[in-house]
Amino acid sequence: MDKRNLSRNNKCLILHLDGDIKYARKARAYYNNLELKAVVESIPEFKQASMITPFLEKYRPNILVTTGHDLMLKKGQGYFRLDNYRNSKYFVKVVREARKWNRNEEEFAIIAGACESFFEAIMSEGANFASSPGRILIDYKDPLIIASTIAKTSKDKYITLKDILPKLSDGEKAIGGTRARGMS
Repeated sequence: MDKRNLSRNNKCLILHLDGDIKYARKARAYYNNLELKAVVESIPEFKQASMITPFLEKYRPNILVTTGHDLMLKKGQGYFRLDNYRNSKYFVKVVREARKWNRNEEEFAIIAGACESFFEAIMSEGANFASSPGRILIDYKDPLIIASTIAKTSKDKYITLKDILPKLSDGEKAIGGTRARGMS
């Protein structure tokens, strides 16, 4: 964690958990480059749900991003079976636990999932945005783009998928969702 990043005068704090240390480092650099307050931790997907509540209590973020790796185990079959995904069940649990901590989608935004994730299951637990409606590989920056857009947008405005789509690598196949209130 970059302590300098926490001391900036931004109002919004992003908590980002990533299952891959390489992508966690890239995420940290991305947020630092934008001068956003962010705590980025590399935690394996299967451990994220058990660690989320203590992190939420400690940092009290406005935005949660939970990412890592995922994939459909039987390509083209069982789209709506959670056990057909490597890590979607963990992203679902993280979102469920995070929503227990703060149910208000207007004051606490959640972006969750990874490549080929079970989009519908993640969204049903209360994520504002999730990957991957098209069950495709996504660009690691897409969830970060959403989080940073929410963080830098005024509280009197909402961010919708339509607002973010032009910035995303693979559009609606990569990320889906509803909306989030700006946090700036």
